[in-house]
Amino acid sequence: MQQHELDTDLLVAGGGMAGVCAAIAAARQGLKVVLCQDRSVLGGNASSEIRMHICGGDCHGSRKGTRESGLIEELRIEDAYRNPERCYPFWDVILYEKVVAEPNITLLLDTVVTGADVQTPEDQSPLPGAGDAAGDGGSSGDIRVKDELGGDGGGSGDEGLFEHRGPRRARIVAATAMRQLTEDQFVIRAKYYADCTGDGRLGSEAGADFRIGRESKSMHDESLAQPKSDRWTLGNSILITSRRTDHPVAFIPPPWARKFDPQQLKVGRGIRSWEYGFWWVEWGGTLDTIKDNCTTIRHELYRIALGLWDYVKNSGNYPDSVNWTLDWIGAIPGKRESRRFLGPHILVQSDLQTARVFDDEAAYGGWAIDLHPPAGIDAVDEPPFTPTHLPHLYGIPLRCYFSRNIENLFMAGRNISATHVAFASTRVMATCAIGGEAVGVAAARCLEEDKTPGELVADPKALERFQQALLAEDLTLLNVRREPDLIHDAALDASSSAGNRPVELIRDGHRRDQLNQKTAELIEPHAWHSTPLSGGEAWIEARFKSPRKISRIELIFDSGFQRQLVLSPGDSNTRRTIRGPQPELVRDYTITLDEGPSIQVAGNYQRRRRHRLEVPTECRKVRVTFSATHGVPEARLFELRIS
Repeated sequence: MQQHELDTDLLVAGGGMAGVCAAIAAARQGLKVVLCQDRSVLGGNASSEIRMHICGGDCHGSRKGTRESGLIEELRIEDAYRNPERCYPFWDVILYEKVVAEPNITLLLDTVVTGADVQTPEDQSPLPGAGDAAGDGGSSGDIRVKDELGGDGGGSGDEGLFEHRGPRRARIVAATAMRQLTEDQFVIRAKYYADCTGDGRLGSEAGADFRIGRESKSMHDESLAQPKSDRWTLGNSILITSRRTDHPVAFIPPPWARKFDPQQLKVGRGIRSWEYGFWWVEWGGTLDTIKDNCTTIRHELYRIALGLWDYVKNSGNYPDSVNWTLDWIGAIPGKRESRRFLGPHILVQSDLQTARVFDDEAAYGGWAIDLHPPAGIDAVDEPPFTPTHLPHLYGIPLRCYFSRNIENLFMAGRNISATHVAFASTRVMATCAIGGEAVGVAAARCLEEDKTPGELVADPKALERFQQALLAEDLTLLNVRREPDLIHDAALDASSSAGNRPVELIRDGHRRDQLNQKTAELIEPHAWHSTPLSGGEAWIEARFKSPRKISRIELIFDSGFQRQLVLSPGDSNTRRTIRGPQPELVRDYTITLDEGPSIQVAGNYQRRRRHRLEVPTECRKVRVTFSATHGVPEARLFELRIS
């Protein structure tokens, strides 16, 4: 092994959607970032190796107008435009391209974080902001959490909820990583660390507090929790895809594949199509989804997946499958749950159902509380999922995204600070992605202000600057508006405005329309619309009373938040998306300062465009002229910012 030492601002461990977004966000904020991914491709459960489509708060488009913005929107739009045929390996390429395009990111693929060096000061008082969540002051170690019914919980053998408690105050000074393919070892010293590994490898090596399992009802007053705590989790899945041919195709299963009959699939496991399936091939939640994953769980999932395809092809119940052939089977189980770290705030059921307002809101969710039986497909008398739909979107505080006892450790993805019940909503990948982006921005603010995450949350002014930095990256906060800029002092005019879409809306602080989340009926508009272009042009203009020095102009276009936008092997999901440029987006436009310098853009297909002037320019007037869209007849703009 060759030894390497790297010094950086932020180490991101894990290259799933949370890790990719954390790394890109931090790099764009100016931080030096090392991103370690244990696989050869990025994307985690969304990658070509597993092929789970990215779900989020819009619930497959059924919650209208709530699709996540920010980096995940940029990535989805890029994929829809450049990958209309749904090639999963090309999605891997898009993620890789976005990461390597950032000069501040050092990408280490096939590299596993294997350890952490930690400093533990003599002062073992709780970290700032930890409050009562820091534990009972006892010694470090592993415990089984008891519940109100006595014993160590239910589950198999009364195992009880597993909780690890590390030192009450510590700091990571270095992490170690290994890349076996090239026989390289790395010592990575960073100011901040982000565990986006899903399983929580970095945080567990550092001694961060975490839980595995399901809390009891009484532990956090959660009606959807179990009567008694246990160590069980959601299980893992292996997905398959198939394709239609022009001739009959036989399937000969391996002798070790499971055999299925209709009685085993009677509750909620109907087979209606087979080009992509089946997420309910779930198993292993009663085992250890970390230690048993590559042996017992993967083998059993192979048996189940191949057995179900045998059932489709050879049971006689699905004659339409005669010309279909198995096209791909995942070699890596898609994992739902393992460790959940403990932050200063633990997100609970009531936080989601009441849409509690948090001063340190950093992201939002909206997916149902989606609980699955730990036994998965073997729970033949239980439905494969029991969703509790939420009446509103809910905010997630920054205090769920950093450790309560390791002062420079962030976490993002499915391992954030939440109970099993709350996690059942936050675990979906679009929610993980915006949380990862928030972590990247938070790390940049902490470095800029020389604060720990706990100190950032405790400082109202610093917290305000953090939230404004999130909004500046086109992330959505449910309870915070973006602060004014130069355009708020300008007189606005437009060539035309359609109905209730006046030009004043481009500076109202909102970047999406408020829609009826079921019907998509407009409740409150926040975008300017021109009248139809009809082969001509439309323009908006900001005029200042006196010359202003301008260095940056930003535009936020409409990209169709009322629709689902997802890469999926499933035809039913794809039918609800547009695999190409989103028709609401402005394609061609020109920015003119006074009567002089202009910026011409042709072929735009993204929602957010930033233009930085090489030399700051004084002017009295900024005009944006729109000449074409990707489909709709009028130009649409949510925001024009000038600074």
